Order: sequence, then C-alpha cells, then structure tokens
Amino acid sequence: MEHPENQEEYKGLNVNSGVSQPPVVNPYMTRRKKRRMPGVDEIVSGILAGDITMLSRAVTLVESVAPEHQSVAQEVIEKCLPHSGNSRRIGITGVPGAGKSTSIDIFGLHVLKDGGKLAVLAIDPSSERTKGSILGDKTRMERLAVHPNAFIRPSPSAGSLGGVARKTRETIVLCEAAGFNNIFVETVGVGQSETAVHSMVDFFLLLQLAGTGDELQGIKRGIMEMADGIVINKADGDNIHRAQLAQAQFRSALHLFPPTASGWKPEVLTYSGYYELGIPEVWDMIDRYFEFVKANGYFEQKRLQQARYWMYETIDEQLRRHFYSNPEVAALLEQKEKRVLANLQSSFTAARDVLDLYFSHR
Repeated sequence: MEHPENQEEYKGLNVNSGVSQPPVVNPYMTRRKKRRMPGVDEIVSGILAGDITMLSRAVTLVESVAPEHQSVAQEVIEKCLPHSGNSRRIGITGVPGAGKSTSIDIFGLHVLKDGGKLAVLAIDPSSERTKGSILGDKTRMERLAVHPNAFIRPSPSAGSLGGVARKTRETIVLCEAAGFNNIFVETVGVGQSETAVHSMVDFFLLLQLAGTGDELQGIKRGIMEMADGIVINKADGDNIHRAQLAQAQFRSALHLFPPTASGWKPEVLTYSGYYELGIPEVWDMIDRYFEFVKANGYFEQKRLQQARYWMYETIDEQLRRHFYSNPEVAALLEQKEKRVLANLQSSFTAARDVLDLYFSHR
C-alpha cells in the first residue's frame, strides 16, 4: 500500500506535512515546451520562402544521425532539389593561419554589395579525443555574422570527413532553394578535406602566405592542381616584396602542371585581408572564371560529374554503415580482432571470413 499510515492499526500515528517546495530562482521563468517537429511540406515551404529558422532546422535534420530525422531530411532535399543550382559555389582552403575566415568575411561583404544572399558553410575539425568542436569560425566573421543577407553555418567534422562532406553537399541544395545565390565552403584544412570540397564547388580558391619559411612547402602538386585561383594573403607593409616573390614562384610552378580540364589558366594574385587591399581584383578573377567556363560548357559538365560522384560516394557510405551495423558481423569482428591481435590469424583471412558471413545473408 502506498500510505500504510492510513491503515486502522496506525490510528494514533501523527503524520506531519512535508516541507513546502522552495520557489524557483527565477519566478518569471516558464518551462519551455518541446518544439513540435514540423512536417516535410511545412519545412519546404519555409525554406522556399527564405525562412532562416526553418532552413536551420532542416540543416540540423541533415546533420542528425537519427534514422527518423534522416528520412525527413531526404524528403526535404528531394523537394528542394528542383529549386537549387542557381548559385556560385566557391570553395576556400589554405594553410592554418592563412586567414581563411577573415578573407571570407571580407569577400562576403564585397559580394553582398551587389545584392543577393550569401551562405557560408564552414567545416570545423573535431577533436579526436573528446569528439568536440569549437565551431568558432563565426566569431572571426564579425561583420558578416550580423549581415541580414548572410547565413553562416559551422558544422563539426565529428571524425567522419566523408559524412560531413556529404551533409555539406546536401546543405548547399537547401541554401540554394532558400534563395542564396552565393555559397562559400571553407575546408577543414587537413588532408583529404580539399578533395571533398573540390567535388562540390564550382571555383576552388587557394590562400597562401609569404615569408613564413620554405616557400616551396606551399607548392604541393595535389592542391595546386585543384586550385582555380591562388591568392597570397598579408601582402602589406614589409611583407609586400616577399608576397611578390612568392607570386612569381607560384606562377612558375603552375607552368609545370598539365592544362586544366576547363581550359582555364589559374591566376596568382596578392592581397591584404587586414587592410582590404586587392579584394576587387580577386573577385574580378572569379567573375572572369565563371564567364569562361559557362561559355565553353565546362560549368554544366562539372556539375553533372559532381552529381554522379556524390551518388557513388553515398552508396559507399551506406554500404559501410549497413555492414558495421549488422549484429552478426559486429560479433564476428570482435572474435576475429582477438585472433589477429594474438597472431592466430592474418588480417586478410580474418577480413575475408567477416565479409563471407556478411555476403552469405544477401
């Protein structure tokens, strides 16, 4: 019984009333109700109307790993797809300290002078130990962060660069459907991130620094071949001469590479983000690039190649997820891992045994 003191045998027992609950710290505080999950049509109509709040919620669904969120996100993307594609997608990369966030702040303000809307998608590296991210890029874009026509969305890589790159690609579709005609994608700045971002943008801008030591460190074949334009930042004060020297070195290095698929010859410019010098020249180069690739048909060709690339990337990711989420595979993996670590079986035969189990159920 819940209250035995009320029974007949405890008639003479006196039960004191409990201590009254203390008041809340803030008497004006009202408990927030859990927000209702909007439907697919409501989200899509909000995005098409340019509702930033609804766009942010849609991006959150895209980034979520919950299956129910992913199913809603994919429906939203499918309905937004016919309204996407009408933007200039620009990837921005560079060595740490090259001034990527500061440059985006300045370039963004320059773009917004002519009207239109700008979305900045910044991929922030996550800690390998804590899995957390600072997501502080927005703080370095002080003026752009308060601009009414700018939308800045930092996303954690969370240890899965391929996954966050796919989600960034899907976020681009949502931003374009919301009317953003300029998209900036800032890379993590480590390893394969440049390749992933290059596969989702129209123009790839490489930021470099001069006077930081061995100038040849910046001349890496992989990243140089991807760049459609190179700009050397901090070309001001005593650093102008070093920036001009680096400019000449990069131009010479570009002559050693084979012609680009677009037929465009990448240009090397100098500018100062801090003093805002040379910004119109950089943007004039980007304008000329878009005119060039749209005239020779490469623009549409590249967009189609990227769409095909992400179809196969998504297939690879889904297969990997399905494989590791199989409970039988997970159990056998644990056994095989112990055998491999005990030198009882080779890594290759262990992997073959696990794959044989997985494919036997297909």
